[in-house]
Amino acid sequence: MNLDTNKLSSAVRLALTLGAVATAGVAGSAMAQDTTTTPPSSTKAKELQTIVVTGSRIRRVDIETSNPVISISRQAIQSTGSPTLGSVIQAIPANTGSFANPQTNNGGGTGASTVNLRGLGSNRTLVLLNGNRIINNDLNSIPTSMVESVEVLSDGASAIYGADAIGGVVNIITRRNYQGAEFSTDYGISDHSDGARQGYSFTFGQSGDKGSIMGGIQYNKQDAILAGNRSFSKNSVSLTGSTNTPPYQYVGGSTFNPAENIQLPTAMQSTFGCSRVSLNPGGNSQVVSTANYHCFGNSDKFNYAPLNLIMTPQERTYAWLSGDYHLSDNVDAYLQFYHTKASSAFQLAPALLGSLYGASISAQSYYNPFGVAYNGVNGLDFRARLTGAGNRFAQYGTTTDQLFTGLKGSLQLLGHDWDWNLGLGYGHTSQVTITGGLPNVQTLNQEMGPSGLDAAGNVVCGVPVAGVVPTANIISGCIPLNGFAVNDGANAALLRAAAAEAVSNAYSLQRYEHFDANGALFDLPGGTVRLAVGADYRQEYSNSIVDPVLLLNPATGNCTLGSQCSANLQGGYNVKEAYGELFVPILKDLPFAKSLNVTLGDRYSKYSTFGNTNNTKLAFEWRPINDLLLRGTVTTVFRAPTVGDVYGSPVSSAPKLSSDPCNGYTGSPVDPACVNVPTNGTFVNNDVATGQQIKAVNSGSAYAGFPLGAEKGKSFDWGLVYDPSWLPGFSTSLDFWRVYLNNTITSVGAQTILDLCSAGQTQYCPLITRFGPGPNQGQIAQILQPTVNLGRTDTSGVDFGFRYNLPQFDVMGVDPGHFTVGLNSTYLSKFDVQTAPGLPGNSVYHMAGHFLPFGSAAQGACPTSVGGICLFSRWRAQANIGWTMGPWEASWRMRYIGKFRLGSTDPSQGMSAIPSFAANNPQELDFGSTTYNDVSLAYEIQPINTKIQVGINNVFNKQPPFLYANNTLNANTDPADFDLIGRYYWGRVTVKF
Repeated sequence: MNLDTNKLSSAVRLALTLGAVATAGVAGSAMAQDTTTTPPSSTKAKELQTIVVTGSRIRRVDIETSNPVISISRQAIQSTGSPTLGSVIQAIPANTGSFANPQTNNGGGTGASTVNLRGLGSNRTLVLLNGNRIINNDLNSIPTSMVESVEVLSDGASAIYGADAIGGVVNIITRRNYQGAEFSTDYGISDHSDGARQGYSFTFGQSGDKGSIMGGIQYNKQDAILAGNRSFSKNSVSLTGSTNTPPYQYVGGSTFNPAENIQLPTAMQSTFGCSRVSLNPGGNSQVVSTANYHCFGNSDKFNYAPLNLIMTPQERTYAWLSGDYHLSDNVDAYLQFYHTKASSAFQLAPALLGSLYGASISAQSYYNPFGVAYNGVNGLDFRARLTGAGNRFAQYGTTTDQLFTGLKGSLQLLGHDWDWNLGLGYGHTSQVTITGGLPNVQTLNQEMGPSGLDAAGNVVCGVPVAGVVPTANIISGCIPLNGFAVNDGANAALLRAAAAEAVSNAYSLQRYEHFDANGALFDLPGGTVRLAVGADYRQEYSNSIVDPVLLLNPATGNCTLGSQCSANLQGGYNVKEAYGELFVPILKDLPFAKSLNVTLGDRYSKYSTFGNTNNTKLAFEWRPINDLLLRGTVTTVFRAPTVGDVYGSPVSSAPKLSSDPCNGYTGSPVDPACVNVPTNGTFVNNDVATGQQIKAVNSGSAYAGFPLGAEKGKSFDWGLVYDPSWLPGFSTSLDFWRVYLNNTITSVGAQTILDLCSAGQTQYCPLITRFGPGPNQGQIAQILQPTVNLGRTDTSGVDFGFRYNLPQFDVMGVDPGHFTVGLNSTYLSKFDVQTAPGLPGNSVYHMAGHFLPFGSAAQGACPTSVGGICLFSRWRAQANIGWTMGPWEASWRMRYIGKFRLGSTDPSQGMSAIPSFAANNPQELDFGSTTYNDVSLAYEIQPINTKIQVGINNVFNKQPPFLYANNTLNANTDPADFDLIGRYYWGRVTVKF
């Protein structure tokens, strides 16, 4: 790993500066971190009790190990006011890139929250519950009332936990041995008097000589917030520029508008002086005249933004139970179960109708004054926004069940204590999706088909003969629709009738059997050699059944409802695994070697889908003096293809292109890279020129016929932990890390497919479909975007953190209480992604410090992009000042996101990441840092066992950076990283009895 010394010194200076300000308690420092670097010296165990720390299976008395682990306590979680775990864990600095949360509307709406450690994608971060793999990685599916703490390992751990533990591991530790009961209720509302939330929970527990039991129920609800309720998101604002024009913004919008966007036949274009027109207010759509139509311009674009959401509605009900029973002195039975039922939704502006989405207007339609067909293939293009049908929406009903049960115990083996665990895990999640606001395109096509007057002078559906539709040709039950005025009067009623709801179902299931054992082998001068071994067998299966009206037609890329098309999925796999981990204490209590330990690990995995893989771990811990621990870990990591990666059903998509290699084409007409493109050098891709979306289909590898294997790589971590004896209560850590991956599993983007095909990698050419002869000859009809093994990712950085429990002191004889301060920070030195090896020029994107917008050439480089965007700011930090005095508690938390750049990731190569900028004129826009401040105050009324908490999140009402609609899918900004709600007030009351 190469780290620039200037960058390193800057990183350390900033972290120390933040820490010093936090220690001084200056309000402007924006401090308040809920996480604490594990562990401060004051929290070291006084009893030599063996524990298992996340990142290892070995039971030890040491809390400080070779694993860089951050711990988030229950108290810290509660002080945030958050009713779910997602927002708490997403705030840690190691989380970066792109991840789902309830602020993501377009591309989200399920209410799920995921974590993306090191920016490698949420599917490369493993989520565990008490060390066990759970059915999905939705953090919001786990009830907060059952959580005691969260441990976050920001290091690769495939040798310990298997697949997906590449960026790190989130291990959720549950409460246990609770005696009594408690009831809690909370409420919150924004400074704009919207986005209200409410929650309730009840928890009980009982412990005795034969075992313990604990359980609870929990409910929370979050109201939606419209994008139109915030100034930064109420307009679809675009950004543009050219070689001779500096960047400027304008109110943009969609070319699919209520008054329609109609391509004129060539013979009529000279009359209007343009190629596309829109209907005038009050104009007669049946008469082609400049009095009824005008040339389509920017002012005709539809502002879809205010109808979208910046907070999706959610409602969750949880029930959970855990317990253990002592069968004998050495054997316990245990059980842990939780059930979650969630309702959520998204809302988008009204649906699109047009040739691109399978709609057609017959040349023989009574209402067609242009006399030509509009069908997108052999005809012309029309675009309409169906405001008459109402907004698009999807409602999700998600149920999750997770069970862990088994036997655990202890025994004597070779004179040493051993622990064992024989367990079974079962997870199931199902989701019902109700989609609305999408018109039945087949019905509309019939209504926009041939029509005319019958013998009585009524307009009817059917092919006219000599100007009249014979009775035999009349289509029963069909009402003619004016395709050039779809939102007017009776036409709107036809749209609403055609916009029937669609219902789709999906479920996933996981079965997991395992046996684990760990204990001592023998003693060395440095200590006791310990071993952990185990084996497990896991099955994963997924199935989805799509409503027939949403079933994708692979040939056309459309479905009956025109958009949001998908297909059925069915598939699964199994994996057999065995692992071993050996802890060897080499030296102890020697000069410059108070301890020296080495840990070796190995895990063998055999998958039914791609074969086997072996992953190893080597770690060391060296304590030259009592106060200082030096540590390092090198581990091989891998990610197995998921069911969705392999068997993922085709789903319609709408990406943007930054260029088309076939523009100005003069080559052979049989070149597979430019099939159907005119060879006279005049071809221009209209969608690229106007910044419009194209039609695409995402799918698993099997659908496209691409073989898929595991991605593999290595993870490195070198660091230190310093607990100075001269400063009791203080602990600090510094870690240098690097992760690289080869053969990355990714959904290859449309732009990359075009470029690879043009560069001679002809296996990608069949994924591209262009229109044949006609007005749209050579234009992109559809691109298939399958999951493939492609490219390489290499990222590195520095983590720095500290925690200080200040000693007791007094001010003029008055005890001011107890203070703690802490900081966690991450500096991203490098995030390089090679998306397409073999492309001429530069295909490596240097993404550290950049925001990757929707539709950019670099978008395909973003691991598991959510909402089509990724942010890789170099600096992220989280800090906290805590105070307690008697029954009082207070905290001040800060979350810092460093400055970043929007634009070209490598200007020297002429590659622009802003789609509407010219490719030969890379532009870069710099955005400053963002700091959020949250405060909370709590008071415990001890005589009645009641605790009252109040808080304000985003105290200073910090607004998100304005990133422009043409760079995002949601709210002109990045909903994953930035707060869209604004200042938010919350309160909670907890009663114990």
